Amino acid sequence: MWPFEPVPVMDPTSLLPTFMLGQLPDLPACPSFSTILEWSNYDCNVKVAGFSVGFSMFAVIAFTCSVFAFELMLDLRQRAVISSDEQPTKLYSVVGAIDAADKTKKSNLKKQIMEKFVSSQAYGLDKINFSIFSQFYGLIEGCGFMLLGAYPYLWKLSIDLGAKLSWTEADEIKLSCLFFVLMTFAGEATGLPLSIYSTFFLEKKHGFNKTTPQLFVKDKIQSIILTFAIGSPVLALLLYIVKSTGELFYLYAWALMFVFSVTMMTIYPAFIMPIFNKFDPLPEGDLKTSIEALASSINYPLTKLFIIDGSKRSSHSNAFMFGFGKNKRIVLFDTLMKQVTNDEILSILGHELGHWALSHTLVNFVVTQLYFGAAFFGYGLCLNTNYLYSAFGFDRDSVPTLISLILFMFYFWAPLDKVISFLLTINTRMAEFAADRYSIGLGMKTLQSGLTKIHIENLGSMKSDKWYSTYHYSHPPLAERLEAMAVEEKRVAGKSK
Repeated sequence: MWPFEPVPVMDPTSLLPTFMLGQLPDLPACPSFSTILEWSNYDCNVKVAGFSVGFSMFAVIAFTCSVFAFELMLDLRQRAVISSDEQPTKLYSVVGAIDAADKTKKSNLKKQIMEKFVSSQAYGLDKINFSIFSQFYGLIEGCGFMLLGAYPYLWKLSIDLGAKLSWTEADEIKLSCLFFVLMTFAGEATGLPLSIYSTFFLEKKHGFNKTTPQLFVKDKIQSIILTFAIGSPVLALLLYIVKSTGELFYLYAWALMFVFSVTMMTIYPAFIMPIFNKFDPLPEGDLKTSIEALASSINYPLTKLFIIDGSKRSSHSNAFMFGFGKNKRIVLFDTLMKQVTNDEILSILGHELGHWALSHTLVNFVVTQLYFGAAFFGYGLCLNTNYLYSAFGFDRDSVPTLISLILFMFYFWAPLDKVISFLLTINTRMAEFAADRYSIGLGMKTLQSGLTKIHIENLGSMKSDKWYSTYHYSHPPLAERLEAMAVEEKRVAGKSK
């Protein structure tokens, strides 16, 4: 079913693609906005620019455009800050204090950060410009998928391809897995130009990209294979649960996602990441001994220490921990080893261990599971409201379960998802401050210098618009973070006297 209804002044069939499906819906016009509270349902059309669009699609597009406009406003504010030649005097002052506190008088972080200011601004400007273009590209792609009937087209294509395998429409789960494959390829195809530009132009321009075209293609192929190998069985099981377990299906679906999350937490870093990167044991020496002593001092069940060859793709640096239960592992990027001292690595790991000790990791896991539970419960409330989905080009009497799930999760759930994501971003920033305090409480005295060096090497933003950083940053701006560390160090020093 096609989501548009023609009006007398024009013939939309001359403008629509040749793969349009079904007939144009013959739905009544929606009531005027003055009677919006009296609507019994939304099985009606809203007239826009000479077309009549199903209300649910209209609402989704309106929300999508509103979010785009809001985020574009934030991006433009950030762009204005980055484009300005005004120096980050607050950051210079804070970093200067770190240099002054260095008793060896060898620290020259302020000089380094001043020298990198222009490069940082250039990198930040290119990234924000790319972000603006990417969001506009995503808006066109998303609205195009809806308005041009890509979902019903791909579903019909799945049916046609399935027929060659003797599948009928009764084989909905098999057809849904085929639809998942087609959607994945479609997403990869539309996203490929952006991925290529980001890797081989933007990142390369600023000296970060180390990925070769051969490695890029290999990564794409391996990622797609893994997506199908892991995603298809889980999807099939999820659809079976939705279709066969009755009104309480959301509880079983929730349980499935819990098991899947725990499984992926265990196998992803141990078995999947090594497909893409080489994990070598950290060599014996002072650093390994110090890390093991640090972990032991807080009863962190460390079992293995690795170095990962992140430098074969990028010169950006990182460190992370993974593992479940009493089998924990720490991974250091080889790029990090070249950018900071051993003492600074310990301070950074003190921060990461703080997330574990303060239960941030556990809280994030619990919140994620509650999110899944709420999302599936919400989907259950909308599962049989087929008029919500018919506006997207499907027959209201036979909306495939996967289609309804995708439309709900991607579009109808989106307003609440935006709110939850913003609250989680705020919580994550608070957790970062807390982990910094924890590292300092362990006696780590080089966290400020270590984070500053990483920021310099990665050309991190030195100036940020307040609204933009509040909405987007999961980590506090560097100046705020260093200031908070300085306060905490004074408090700890005063307490120890």
